[in-house]
Amino acid sequence: MHILQVEIGNFRKLVATRIAFAPEKTVFVGANNSGKTSAMTALRRFLVDSRGFTVNDFSLAHWQALTAEGKAWEVAVAADEALPTPNLLNFLPQLDVWLQVGKGEMHYVQKLLPTLDWKSGPLGVRLRYEPDDPIKFQQEYIAAKTKAADTTAAAIKAAEGKGDPPQLELWPLDLVDFLDRRLRSFFKVKAYLLDPAELADPEDGLAKMQVLPEELEPVEGNPLDGLIQIDEISAQRGFGSPANSRIQHDEVSADTRSGHRLSSQLRSYYDNHLDWQDAPELSDIKAMEALDKARKAFDERLSESFDKALKELQKLGYPGISDPRLKIATKLKLQDGLSHDSAVQYEVPAAVGGQVHRLPEDSNGLGYQNLVSMVFGLMSCRDDWMRVGKAAAPGGDAKPPPPLHLMLVEEPEAYLHAQVQQVFIEHAYDVLRNHPALGESTNFCTQLIVSTHSSHIAHACDFAALRYFRRIPSTEKRKTPTACVINLSSVFGKPDQTAKFVARYLKATHCDLFFADAAVFIEGNAERILVPHFVQRVDAFKYLRSSYITWLEVGGSHAHRFKGLVDALGLTTLVVTDLDAKDPETNKSETPALGKGLEARNETLRNWVPKQTAVDTLMKLEEKDKAFTYPNGYAVRAAYQTGAKLKIGATNVSVHANTFEDALLYRNFEFFKGRKATGLAGKFQKIADDAKDVGNLVARVAEAIDDGDKAEFALELLFSDDVEKLNIPAYIEHGLLWLKEQLERKDADLAPKTGAV
Repeated sequence: MHILQVEIGNFRKLVATRIAFAPEKTVFVGANNSGKTSAMTALRRFLVDSRGFTVNDFSLAHWQALTAEGKAWEVAVAADEALPTPNLLNFLPQLDVWLQVGKGEMHYVQKLLPTLDWKSGPLGVRLRYEPDDPIKFQQEYIAAKTKAADTTAAAIKAAEGKGDPPQLELWPLDLVDFLDRRLRSFFKVKAYLLDPAELADPEDGLAKMQVLPEELEPVEGNPLDGLIQIDEISAQRGFGSPANSRIQHDEVSADTRSGHRLSSQLRSYYDNHLDWQDAPELSDIKAMEALDKARKAFDERLSESFDKALKELQKLGYPGISDPRLKIATKLKLQDGLSHDSAVQYEVPAAVGGQVHRLPEDSNGLGYQNLVSMVFGLMSCRDDWMRVGKAAAPGGDAKPPPPLHLMLVEEPEAYLHAQVQQVFIEHAYDVLRNHPALGESTNFCTQLIVSTHSSHIAHACDFAALRYFRRIPSTEKRKTPTACVINLSSVFGKPDQTAKFVARYLKATHCDLFFADAAVFIEGNAERILVPHFVQRVDAFKYLRSSYITWLEVGGSHAHRFKGLVDALGLTTLVVTDLDAKDPETNKSETPALGKGLEARNETLRNWVPKQTAVDTLMKLEEKDKAFTYPNGYAVRAAYQTGAKLKIGATNVSVHANTFEDALLYRNFEFFKGRKATGLAGKFQKIADDAKDVGNLVARVAEAIDDGDKAEFALELLFSDDVEKLNIPAYIEHGLLWLKEQLERKDADLAPKTGAV
């Protein structure tokens, strides 16, 4: 048995979102503000502690409708009509938990069975945050609104003839304002059983959550009690100081979670699993005896030390004959030794002599402290689940471990080096299963959920474990931005060669793609070196410098392989590629030219964007036709070489570039003239100085590029003193300006500057 998936509704920007859980490890990835934190918070609110709910957890998409609902109640009261039945179901935060239950596991899920003849398969329960008594909630709102109106009217009347009337609007301004202050007084989480037969696949990325009958009664209590143990380790911050250290899991109470250091974790672990005070075992007797001897010896020493002080106190008349006598005694507990900063120490061997120095925990690096703390947190949660040691009640009265353990870890990368991040995500699940009753056993299931902004953590995970959170901009119908979740295990369907290539490529390079605002696919080394430099230098691209852009060097023959992934991510993408003209009859590479019936061999241009084959068509295509834009805000554009104008002697000529390097030369023809350089740049200088006609120029340039080192050429230009005089090729300039416009529009859609609620 395991959690198959959850569906989150009306919670922040997750209006209707399905998140499929992998059987072992699931990792949430996505750009900033894409909903990862919202998803982790929803799991925490519904499954760990519902006391944290606020009105800000209600989706902004419904605030206007909530206000309208409250206004309808006010209108009914003003018209002296009966109050309408509260209609809040479509706006309430909810979480559907779907379990995959096998045969022989029915005894675990008796509270969830939809029918008596159910045998195995998915079972679902909805947890909904709703008014405990909707009518009372409605009446309290009307009472508060009426009182505010009466008070305002009285203030206006009292101010008549004394100047301007008061302009202050009293609470509550509307239903949302009322919820902001009184939410927890009226709302609680209730559970409802779901019908597995009504489980439907998402449409356009949005979950089709079941519509429950209004008359459906909630089940008593929490049907997940005894079925799932949920633990969490929140984002680790500030481990350098006691006040800011933070670790969260079940054995640390909600109101004491801040301010816990590693020594505090050790003490908590000791109290829960090792402390012998309540139920000592045979193996504890020797330790208890030693502790008692130490206590008696210490008491004797204290009595001797305080003897003079106590006699001096008696000279002052206290204690008198009838007063109780003072006695110095101690009460020693071993866990008291874990209650100070030096309880956990790090051994530092000396360079000479083998002497070992010990330093307190806050003297070590934050990354190491964080790693140790998180791993210890995982171990503690696992042992608490498995009732290890003293966690088991004496006499065998402890409840058996639930069959499911859900472990939530939020942003583990804080303070961790890149390599350590990968080590953590690779071994965290193994730590959670390191118990004799676990391991490969199917009797107990552990599911680890991690949210991250780290490309290194994503890099260390299989595609099947990644869940990509995609931002969905506002539309005319939906006024606020939302999000959906893409299961990357299903992006390519069957693991064909394309899927294997993309997975291997991302493994060999990086996974920044999953956290970017946009992607730029680059043809070769020279573009990869120089184009980001142009973005940093040219004022027209200033907006791009503040955006998170992933640069991927994949080559024109491979960029199209990423189409399925880019489509799934909905990631705005610019493909900077070469035209790669060829003779369709001989299939021989040719210099691009109009009127020769040439074709592009580039698969990106032929099969992705702009889906054109003829060189004549591609060369004459309008800039706007080189891009595809989709209703969800995702857009993709190709940037490839087109015609250029330059002057040879006294003659103005047209020339067609075939690669980035010759396009750079033609755009900067005067720059290369007379410029002393080596390698390919030196050849360009000589070609520019000696140019007599277009035919000779093109032939010599092609020969130089074939024999030259493109990466060396780009690096020589990048580190030259006159690189600032270099102009970007026109086709790339047009592409980057398009990308800038797309990101500006997307930013406006995702974070509207006006009309915000």
